[in-house]
Amino acid sequence: QVQLVESGGGLVQAGGSLRLSCAASGSIFSIYAMGWYRQAPGKQRELVAGITSGGSTNYADSVKGRFTISMDNAKNTVYLQANSLKPEDTAVYYCNAEVVETTGLIKDYWGQGTQVTVSS
Repeated sequence: QVQLVESGGGLVQAGGSLRLSCAASGSIFSIYAMGWYRQAPGKQRELVAGITSGGSTNYADSVKGRFTISMDNAKNTVYLQANSLKPEDTAVYYCNAEVVETTGLIKDYWGQGTQVTVSS
């Protein structure tokens, strides 16, 4: 089993910044990729940003130039630096990891979510 623990959410004014962290622990052999998704009330969960263990990244058009995803492979931790936040960034942010377990199985894991609220 693998656990993902997120931190760093909160309330911030428009134009402000937050840094989200997500640490994976447990029966990990390696991690293929990690990412951040978000879900606003009444909307579907959407990809915000993703990163592979090799460092390739992709971003939603709505956050390009404002958000930066990074990964510390040694710590099995992914970060999301969110700058120039807008009220429309308000959502629950979820961490995701594609993990190769020590058993050899490849599984997808999700964190519990962290609330980000941007006030206008």
